[in-house]
Amino acid sequence: MTQRVAVIGECMLELKGEAFGAMTQGYGGDTFNTAVYLRRCGAAAGIEVAYATALGEDGLSTGLIGRWQAQGLDTSLVSRIAGRMPGLYMIEVDGRGERSFHYWRDSAAAKSYFEAEVSPLEAQADRFDALYLSGITLAILPAAGRERLYALMATLRERGAQVIFDNNYRSRLWPDRASARAAFERAFSLATIALVTADDHQALMGLHDIDAAIAHAKTLPVPEVLIKRGAAPTLVRAAGGAGDWLEAMTQRIERVVDTTAAGDSFAGGYLARRLAGDDAVAAAEHGNRVAARVIQHPGAVISTEAMADLI
Repeated sequence: MTQRVAVIGECMLELKGEAFGAMTQGYGGDTFNTAVYLRRCGAAAGIEVAYATALGEDGLSTGLIGRWQAQGLDTSLVSRIAGRMPGLYMIEVDGRGERSFHYWRDSAAAKSYFEAEVSPLEAQADRFDALYLSGITLAILPAAGRERLYALMATLRERGAQVIFDNNYRSRLWPDRASARAAFERAFSLATIALVTADDHQALMGLHDIDAAIAHAKTLPVPEVLIKRGAAPTLVRAAGGAGDWLEAMTQRIERVVDTTAAGDSFAGGYLARRLAGDDAVAAAEHGNRVAARVIQHPGAVISTEAMADLI
């Protein structure tokens, strides 16, 4: 049975390399990365993925759409806005594979997705069985757009669709932590599945250590919660279960090349298996396998060949 998933967020142009040195050009973004991995891991199960965002009418935007379609994504939810362009970011990666980011996104088209009277996602919402968004999705939208997204989440949940919220928290995208916390709490209240990175939750809630963050995340009012703890097993409380916390094993990696998209690829792998009918622990273990493979390769979106045994 075909399952249709809408993923909403921002995909930006990417520059990667040494400052004032050689750079390679690409594209990516947290929700976009998840959309690609969800499509790859879910294609055999009949899962279709549409990416909802806004772009300009320029050649770079047209080039992005063509590349997204080549990845198997449905681009019918993309808005084209005259006079606007995609955002841009630069990644610097250190010797341990850790990243630092620099952004140029203040006037990016994605911020204006809900400025139209009816966005493509709102107009086509009845087509979809699930909606995925992240904390970064919330951060880039103005208040009015965020309210329309909350309304859409509520509508989808009320008719039985899955609403998945990933807690990616980037403090520089918010005016203050209190504003971010209020937005995240609203999203958690509307979600059916929450994907929680423990250190992001710690930073968002201003908690003193990671154990306090995990304890707080366990109280979230979401039917199904996954708490990602880096190399430690992922904690899982499945919807419809007894309320017990179970563990999904991670994989030991000898050499991490690039941690870009570790959480995004986990989300794609997990959702593909979960929507296909696997139990939450098995789905999370698959997500961990996908993430482990991705961080052994440079870049956010690795080649399909590099993960052929996982799809």
